[in-house]
Amino acid sequence: MRPSSWPRSSARSSRGGLSTACSMASSSATHSPVLSPEMEVKGLKKIVMLAVVLGVVAVLAGCGYGLIGQTSTLPEDIESIFVEPLKNRTTRPQIELTMTRAIINELVTRRRFTIATNREEADAILSGTLTAFTVRPVTFDPQGRAEEWQISIRADMDFTRTDNDELIWEQPLYNFRDNYELELDEATVFDPEDRTIQIVSVDFAQTLVIDLLEGF
Repeated sequence: MRPSSWPRSSARSSRGGLSTACSMASSSATHSPVLSPEMEVKGLKKIVMLAVVLGVVAVLAGCGYGLIGQTSTLPEDIESIFVEPLKNRTTRPQIELTMTRAIINELVTRRRFTIATNREEADAILSGTLTAFTVRPVTFDPQGRAEEWQISIRADMDFTRTDNDELIWEQPLYNFRDNYELELDEATVFDPEDRTIQIVSVDFAQTLVIDLLEGF
């Protein structure tokens, strides 16, 4: 039937349309579809799978687990934190300044804490030490110039209360590694390590803050 026939059929009298609809409803009510054995088995499988998933979620909830990004295991009374300047034990000078700024910026965007300007005003302190930093080229163009760099950072991080020095969260061997592409004009204007540090500091801070908020 052509689509244009539908408007013409709806223009019939309301009585005729009502009787037709009633007869169709009566027909569908008295003639229920018969499911094949295969369809019944598939339906039962879906029900069983749904029950299993719901059961697992209930068990995890009872054990104190939560969905990533939805809950935080940090104490609710921790409202303000002081980010201590990171200590630098790597061979790269001033990398701690870039990393500290990136962590503060990430915490500000999350709006979970108020950033205190000193230890006395904070409920907790986030501190850490950068213990390793390496940059190495991993791919090259036909002229032998590096196109992609791998960044590796290792740090010892901890989060403690200011009132009693209780350790709330720690990552004694926090490792971050990723590859970054660098445009050739950027590599010629900037020191490749300087440029990659600026990029990786943001990703490092995001990953660190997510781990902190989710208690991992």
